[in-house]
Amino acid sequence: MSALPKIAAAFRMSDEAWRRHANPWSVWTRFAAIPLMLAAIWSRTWIGWWSLLPIAAVVVWLWLNPRAFPPVDSPRSWTARGIYGERRWLADKSAISADHRGVLRLLIGLGVAGFAMIAWGLVALEIWPTVFGATLVVVGQLWRIDRLGLFYTEVTARDG
Repeated sequence: MSALPKIAAAFRMSDEAWRRHANPWSVWTRFAAIPLMLAAIWSRTWIGWWSLLPIAAVVVWLWLNPRAFPPVDSPRSWTARGIYGERRWLADKSAISADHRGVLRLLIGLGVAGFAMIAWGLVALEIWPTVFGATLVVVGQLWRIDRLGLFYTEVTARDG
């Protein structure tokens, strides 16, 4: 079994699901889910346990999202190249250069810091750490997509 099917199985995503996941509409609507999830969690102060309904709706959307859009067979868009690069990187982490690897490690730290700030903001019901944390997460994810898109372009050019 090659590495790609193993990775797809680990994420419970078939080849078709990965190609749908790379659709720009899929990518951008996942980003749009971030403020929706934050608002759904924050809504516990307004609607109590009923906040579980909007939280569940966002979770269902995030599960459904990679299945809701047409597959991308040829990654021409910036986002599609990033997702194709992510899939390639997950299949063979040794194929990525030390420069890309270093930036991806930095971005993990940025994402963890952002997530920690979001958690703090949501627990304390403080807007600034919630918004700042979400900004760190989004910037980190956008940068990650960009870096993985560069990786995909490099690997494609190298491997032909």
